[in-house]
Amino acid sequence: MRRVTAGVTTAARMVTDVLQPRNVLFAGMLGIGLAASGDWTGIPWGLLGALCAGIVPAWYIEWERARGSWGDRHVVDRTRRGPIFLVILASVGLGTLAMVLGHAPTGILVAMTALWAMTVVLLAVNMFWKISVDSAVASAVPALLGVVHSPWWLLAYPLTVAVCWSRVALAYHTVAQTVAGASLGAATASAFLLT
Repeated sequence: MRRVTAGVTTAARMVTDVLQPRNVLFAGMLGIGLAASGDWTGIPWGLLGALCAGIVPAWYIEWERARGSWGDRHVVDRTRRGPIFLVILASVGLGTLAMVLGHAPTGILVAMTALWAMTVVLLAVNMFWKISVDSAVASAVPALLGVVHSPWWLLAYPLTVAVCWSRVALAYHTVAQTVAGASLGAATASAFLLT
């Protein structure tokens, strides 16, 4: 029994580390940029999106962790997550502004705006309940790729389920918190209905 539990924990940790928001956003934003432009010129826009939505927030979390603000990137204490959301909002907001000024393709602009709006909701919910950010991002990226590029990207949703499972298996979140996060992430694609 102990070996099974250790194996589950090891698998869950691998899933949550490999499919953490920084990595999912890096790959996803490159894909969204490429799909939105239809050629290689979308890659720089995708890199900017990945930098603002994934890399800058991850860097901030690591910087605060190194200062001793929290133990690891998971920031399990809901009450200490506010500054992270503010950094994400500022970073994604500035990235979106740069894209507007640079005449980025509409698809990546809408995706960035949707991610910004998703973060606003995550922040608001986090004020009273610990919603899963990892699950939200793991759901938002295939949903956005499904709208910008091809519905076939929705076949990546088993990876979203794997992220949700890993967060529960590691006791970072409840099932309800991961389902809420994944539902919010999927809803980001609805931003394209407004364009």
